[in-house]
Amino acid sequence: MADDLIRYDVLVQDALRGVVRKVMREVAEGGLPGEHHFYIAFDTTAPGVRMSSRLRQQHPEEMTVVLQHQFWDLAVSEHGFEVGLSFGGVPERLLVPYAAVKGFFDPSVQFGLQFDPATANQGSDAVSELPAGVVPGTAGIPAPATEAQSTPEPEADEDDDKPTEGAEVVSLDAFRKKP
Repeated sequence: MADDLIRYDVLVQDALRGVVRKVMREVAEGGLPGEHHFYIAFDTTAPGVRMSSRLRQQHPEEMTVVLQHQFWDLAVSEHGFEVGLSFGGVPERLLVPYAAVKGFFDPSVQFGLQFDPATANQGSDAVSELPAGVVPGTAGIPAPATEAQSTPEPEADEDDDKPTEGAEVVSLDAFRKKP
């Protein structure tokens, strides 16, 4: 098999990160439309993530936040987003680069993306700053909440890779040739 010098896997993930970036930009400009709301999981150890030491201590590796009713001052840039959220009644400000995002899910329409960290730091500098992903997984996502919250890692289960009924699934593996 020939080497993929174009790196289609990185290009596809970057394009999917663009979906998250565009949605976040629209919400920053006009608010959440209808019943839409988001669960955004991110790597708290990724470069560029800014959060309080209190939150970092509680979530040393990964955190999932909910953007629904109680968030404010959403600012979106080409490389990430910054948002105010309340954690246990304490207001906090988070800065999350798109490269740190591991999953994005909108339960109102059963749409989600899960990003592949293996390709996050490959490719050109621009792609490395904005790595992307695929494969929505809804396992372990809690019921909608009115306050930012984190979710524990789901236990490994054979069914975790199977999407829930009605979810739109985009799998990067469908585009890869396997050896």
